[in-house]
Amino acid sequence: MRIATTILAVLLLLTGCVWFLQGINVLPGSFMTGQTKWAIYGAICIVAGLFLLLRGRRTPR
Repeated sequence: MRIATTILAVLLLLTGCVWFLQGINVLPGSFMTGQTKWAIYGAICIVAGLFLLLRGRRTPR
């Protein structure tokens, strides 16, 4: 279960980073570019990914 949680956390972090960067107009080339709501969604994904990553690392084996 720890491996699955870690994989999900990393995927959330990567997705959140892409969405955030597109939302703040750093990564161009998408319908999300320059739209604030995607920056907010990305930030939420980043926070959720960090939470899962830290929680997955703290649980006992």
